[in-house]
Amino acid sequence: MSYSSRLTRAFRSAPVLPLGPCSRYVLISDCHRGNGTWGDNFLKNQNLYFTALKHYYSQGFTYIELGDGDELWENRRMSQIIEIHSNVFWLLSQFYRQGRLYLLYGNHDLEKKRPGYSDQVCGSYFCTDSQRRQPLFPGLTFYEGLILEQCGQNQRLYLTHGHQADPLNSTFWKLARFLVRYFWQPLEHFGVLDPTSAAKNYTHQDQVERRLTDYAQKTGHILITGHTHRPRLSADTPYFNTGSCVHPRCITCLEIVGDKLTLVKWACDTRKDNTLYVNREVLSQVML
Repeated sequence: MSYSSRLTRAFRSAPVLPLGPCSRYVLISDCHRGNGTWGDNFLKNQNLYFTALKHYYSQGFTYIELGDGDELWENRRMSQIIEIHSNVFWLLSQFYRQGRLYLLYGNHDLEKKRPGYSDQVCGSYFCTDSQRRQPLFPGLTFYEGLILEQCGQNQRLYLTHGHQADPLNSTFWKLARFLVRYFWQPLEHFGVLDPTSAAKNYTHQDQVERRLTDYAQKTGHILITGHTHRPRLSADTPYFNTGSCVHPRCITCLEIVGDKLTLVKWACDTRKDNTLYVNREVLSQVML
């Protein structure tokens, strides 16, 4: 199956959400939440992420995660990830209770597509504050794709993770998982980067992004993905990217407010009195 066919399949039965003047969506991808050990790339940005998440919750945004939210290639047990990052999952559960949470799966958390996975693993969690199990995402469905449709204007935004344009991480994902889990993960401890990763190999990254751009241009779709970890928002192309939450110094995401699509960076900054604070910076913006 070609990458174009795989991308088309992702949207074949995708749910459609309304996009209008009152819409408020935040698109985040590639958190790679881990189990709290040295290999947990999410740890360094967990405070930035939680601060951003609280902002979006209080401002009435709907949270859409475009895959690879959890690192299930390097880690076998989702329960450990939930326990370590229980504050994050508690806040995500508040989004879910209000009908403001949509989670897609990517290549690193492809197991979430398995029937019954949500209820078996994500139905509840152990809350350290109350010292008892609490509902998490009971009945949640993990999707491969999602569509935002602009009311009355025949405009659609197509959201997916983007690994479909990467054969090793889609068709041969079990081989890629084996290599990451038993080969590249141990070598990463010594500073060796995974050359098969679209986020760490720039040649591979460019190739995947060319395919995603080509798909968007040929189909006439506005395509939004993650996967490559490289944020991208420009009026010159119909392909956009959220970036990731594992950059050494910041996290990036896309905000949709009404008819504006905005690429935002959250990072630590200092005031004149040298106190630290979390800063939200607009990187670019386009009109839909």
